Formats: sequence, C-alpha cells, structure tokens
Amino acid sequence: MKIFLTGFMGCGKSTLGRKLANKLSYSFVDLDKVIEQNAGMPIPRYFEAFGETAFRELEKNTLQTTAFPEDTVIATGGGLPCFHDNMQWMNEHGISAFISLPPKVLADRLNTAQEERPVLQNLKGEALLEFITKKLAEREPFYRKANYILNGIDLTAEKIIDYLRING
Repeated sequence: MKIFLTGFMGCGKSTLGRKLANKLSYSFVDLDKVIEQNAGMPIPRYFEAFGETAFRELEKNTLQTTAFPEDTVIATGGGLPCFHDNMQWMNEHGISAFISLPPKVLADRLNTAQEERPVLQNLKGEALLEFITKKLAEREPFYRKANYILNGIDLTAEKIIDYLRING
C-alpha cells in the first residue's frame, strides 16, 4: 500500500514519514528530493529560474510518473495537493493522510527555518503567523480531500498506524 502524507510545510511529513516507513518496514520517499534529483537543482533555484507554473508541472509529473514500490510512504510537498488534481490522483493510487496543525504551531516550528525554506525569508513573529494563516486557509480545502485527517499535535508513527488500522 502507498501512503501519501500531505500538509503544510513544517507539519512533520518527512520526519513522521521516515518513522512510519521504518515501523511498517516500508520504503520512504521524500517527493521533494526526487523532484530535485529530476530537476538537477534545489527546488528554490528551480522556482526562481522557471517560475511556479513550471514547478507545479514538474511536481505533478514526478508524482504521477515515478514508479513507487508498492509498500511506500511518500512525503509530498506542501503545495502539491492544491494543483493538477494531485489529491484525487493520490487517493486513486494509495491512501492519503493530511497532517493538520494550527497556524500558531506551524509558525513556532518554522520560525527558524528561513534558510531551508526561502518562501519564509524575512518573515518572523506576526508576519510569519499571518502568512501561514492565509496560505493554510487557501490550501486546507484541498488537504481535507485526503482519506484521513490526522491531528498533528503529538502525532507519532504508532498513532498513525493505529488510526489507519482502526479506520482502514
């Protein structure tokens, strides 16, 4: 079974994804890393060079043409579910789980992430919280199309496994 983890940047998709894959003896794929390999450059540089439209097309193509092993946990980029019917594609090709966190928790987690997340550069405190609140409001309708909506507060790989078994 393929498990697609979705949610806003900083919600824990990659960290929890690795732990979940380890617990299940599944493969783990960080889709952003695959995109960077395919593009031959970091995502922020690709974004800067070619723009968001080209990036979203590359992101879709990477998602939909990568031959993921059957038992894999895939951590997706934060914006991926919001474009090109990617959420529908993930639901048709595995199970999707949205890791939900309030804007304030995300802001606290992302407050020191400016270097690795250029979109957040120069955003601190209230400005960061305002940016996250606005972006999350735009993206949440897409995220909520996931098969499972998981409260990200104190979420562990074990809790994800239990939840998927109880409701799967």
